[in-house]
Amino acid sequence: MELGAFSISLAVKDIKASKDFYEKLGFNVFGGDIDQNWLILKNGDTLIGLFQGMFEKNMLTFNPGWDVNAQKLDTFTDVREIQRHLQAQGLAFETAADETTTGPGFFMIVDPDGNPILVDQHI
Repeated sequence: MELGAFSISLAVKDIKASKDFYEKLGFNVFGGDIDQNWLILKNGDTLIGLFQGMFEKNMLTFNPGWDVNAQKLDTFTDVREIQRHLQAQGLAFETAADETTTGPGFFMIVDPDGNPILVDQHI
């Protein structure tokens, strides 16, 4: 089971200050819209999402179907297949993907320490 491209999504208080900080660490804006209070920054293969006012906590994010450059993979494990596998393992879901759909979808689970994990398929 392949979860897709990994990033950490940070719940930031001031997106401009966070952007400036991470740029000093060598990250560059890769996507997003600062006017909508979200940015994706990249340093090599490392991705960080900055989200102001969208999430309460930092979270781990996986994007099935994408590589680290947000390019579509030829083959990947669909978010609904990942969800079925995890449900069979007995995991509880905060939010579940709609099993009657295809294409984009997402689900969220929480690890034993309260850390949210978002599996967010865009294709």
